[in-house]
Amino acid sequence: MSDPILLNIENHIATITLNRPEAMNSLDIATKEALLDAVTQVAEDDTVRCLVLTGTGRAFCVGQDLKEHIKLLDSGDTDALFSTVDRHYNPIVTAIATMNKPVVAAVQGVAAGAGASLAFACDFRILSTTAGFNLAFTGIALSCDTGASWTLPRLVGRAKALELLYFPSTLSAAESKELGLATTVVAPEELDDEVARLATRLANGPTQSFGSIRRSLTHAAGTSFEEAVAFESAMMTHTGATEDHRAAVASFVAKQKPQFEGR
Repeated sequence: MSDPILLNIENHIATITLNRPEAMNSLDIATKEALLDAVTQVAEDDTVRCLVLTGTGRAFCVGQDLKEHIKLLDSGDTDALFSTVDRHYNPIVTAIATMNKPVVAAVQGVAAGAGASLAFACDFRILSTTAGFNLAFTGIALSCDTGASWTLPRLVGRAKALELLYFPSTLSAAESKELGLATTVVAPEELDDEVARLATRLANGPTQSFGSIRRSLTHAAGTSFEEAVAFESAMMTHTGATEDHRAAVASFVAKQKPQFEGR
């Protein structure tokens, strides 16, 4: 049996690949535990300056493995059934959303339920024309999870988020782009190159600056203006003390292009 999660790190870019194509990369317990280990490792690895999250086969990720879910329902193991949100989904998406480096979702196929939520937690979503999103939760009479209640309204607004969650249907890549759920849509044969270009640009950039900006936006979403600008001040102090800042200022004065090291 192949590993359900693949992790590759090269040129400061970590690629985490969901690798259950026979199950449309649905998330059983073993896959969620492996994914949590992988995103935690990437978040803590200072040599990694960008994360790419993707899948194999015709789906990015269709969320919870319903075959396993039904077995747990039938066995009456409600603890394993619903504790997975706190044990797996929440820490996975929190690590993705809060790591101090940019994250790109390379969505080659359908992303449904928690799979869509994982993509929404990323900074950029590059979609193949064969991809799409489906907020499938009410289709199985469940609430939303994996951060969708936080990320989705910030991407499309509260009214549209409610519509998408109440009445799920598969949004095409073009519809996703129009709504703001996709950053870029490309042909399937162009997806890898497009993601590589973006990931390389991010990995070669000022990592501490990127990380501080994403932390500032997350912090500001749930606080007052006064607290937001105070956090901005703290992040400015942090980035102002980095080697990249000093090098960038020196390069500006010398009229040269800065070379960032992520420190």
